[in-house]
Amino acid sequence: MASNPPAKCCTIGVKHEGETTGQSIKVANKHDAYLATPPADKAHKGAGILLIPDVIGIWDNSKLIADQFAANGYLTLLIDVFNGDALPLNRSGPFDFNAWLTKGSDGNNPHTKEAVDPIVEDAIKTLKEDYGVEKLGAVGYCFGAKYVVRHYKDGIKVGYVAHPSFVEEDELAAIEGPFSIAAAETDSIFPAEKRHKSEEILQKTGQPYQINLYSGVEHGFAVRGDPNKKATRYAKEQAFLQAVTWFDNYLL
Repeated sequence: MASNPPAKCCTIGVKHEGETTGQSIKVANKHDAYLATPPADKAHKGAGILLIPDVIGIWDNSKLIADQFAANGYLTLLIDVFNGDALPLNRSGPFDFNAWLTKGSDGNNPHTKEAVDPIVEDAIKTLKEDYGVEKLGAVGYCFGAKYVVRHYKDGIKVGYVAHPSFVEEDELAAIEGPFSIAAAETDSIFPAEKRHKSEEILQKTGQPYQINLYSGVEHGFAVRGDPNKKATRYAKEQAFLQAVTWFDNYLL
């Protein structure tokens, strides 16, 4: 595996301040989603981003990130890949993460690749057919990273992920376009040995790649990091700029 499975650290973080500007929509008449639309004078025609979130799903922090991509010219679709069963931030008490992944909170709502892949495919189809996206970029945070990697085959041209989890080595080896990673110095899900292994795999793909390591931060910093901590705020902002610069260079 190129990164380890999600764990408790994937649910811990800080809610960010800000007013969201996008709109809630339905994808394929069944999946909750959030659409952030760029200003007309800044929009990159024909370009769009699919944002696949961490296990907290569609919430203020992920919406604000979608809005930021839109402010930089990219129509951005944030998709609920958990079928209404995302996890709360900073949940307390005992929790069986693996049971939630394999069966869902009610025992009948799994979050395995067999359940998630069709949702991602519907989102890609919607961006292409309903919104005219021809140049498709994808962003994945933590859990979402796996599905950026898995769906180059379905039309993703350029990918960016931050503190990835659950990515298999053969999935990473199969990417068909440029790929960028923002990594945390302290991350049991994507530790140094996984980063180095991912670098070896990416070299062999022949695709443009980038792995940026941010010191002084932990898993989840790009979405749930505490902006009141100077190092965290800097890393979060730079990781976002890393993504935008990557798309500006390879997607447009």
